[in-house]
Amino acid sequence: MATTLRPSLPSLATALGLVFMVGAAALLLAGPGHRVASTLSLPQTAVIPPATLLHRLDGEYSRANRPVDPPRVTVRIERPIEIMRYQVTVADYVRCVAAGACKHLDNPPGRGDLPVTGVSYSDATDYAGWLSRATGTRWRLPKDLEWVHAAGSRFVDDARGLDGSETNPALRWLADYEREANRKASSDPAPRPVGSFGANEHGVHDIAGNVWEWTQTCLRRVSLDAAGRTLGETSNCGVYIVEGQHRAPMTFFMRNPKAGGCSVATPPDNLGVRLVRDPDWRERLPASLRRLLPA
Repeated sequence: MATTLRPSLPSLATALGLVFMVGAAALLLAGPGHRVASTLSLPQTAVIPPATLLHRLDGEYSRANRPVDPPRVTVRIERPIEIMRYQVTVADYVRCVAAGACKHLDNPPGRGDLPVTGVSYSDATDYAGWLSRATGTRWRLPKDLEWVHAAGSRFVDDARGLDGSETNPALRWLADYEREANRKASSDPAPRPVGSFGANEHGVHDIAGNVWEWTQTCLRRVSLDAAGRTLGETSNCGVYIVEGQHRAPMTFFMRNPKAGGCSVATPPDNLGVRLVRDPDWRERLPASLRRLLPA
């Protein structure tokens, strides 16, 4: 008769412990010397500290089938955000193209110090993936809330002041007209060299200048009842929020917003990129443990 051997609980625990120790050792060996070799210098970054914000939510809201402004809510950002001080430049993007990881620009400008424009959401994420591989650290597009926090006092709250209780559509049209007229009057469609718009209080340059920046936040549509309770919410991840002089939803494949793709309001002049860097597992450890890791 065949005999089935069953491991005892102590021996099983010992085996699991060995697996854990081997895994931990592998993580320790995966130090900086084991990252992707790179001659590419890391972009300059600013670290935005945690904070509590009174935040205008993103998305398109309607109450009792009438457009309303998204609500302002108090949100807490628990961790620091490390974000590029400058937008990705033409010269930066061309390196990605040369490496075969990014698509060629449709109309490349002659100056490398200009912020790269004419990039789609897919182009932006391709660049983030290439930069992550080239530097051995993870870069990604910011969430809308992260971008707003980094923008600080330069974030433009372009709410129309409509609460859904006004039944006269002419007032909404007038509010839209005034907002769009103000935008067009201050529009400056020609991109300027990075640094032209100066730094905000966080040391982030050119934010909310004349180049809009992709975020990874999908477009949300939220329906409220007459009392302001949420009836339903949908997310469309074929459309993403771009931030700049105003918020705008943009289809992921659009490179030129003037050709279409913006579902409401005046489309942005230019679509560009600014990335956030995520700390790796070593950086998340307490300082006392980091000192024990191999250099």
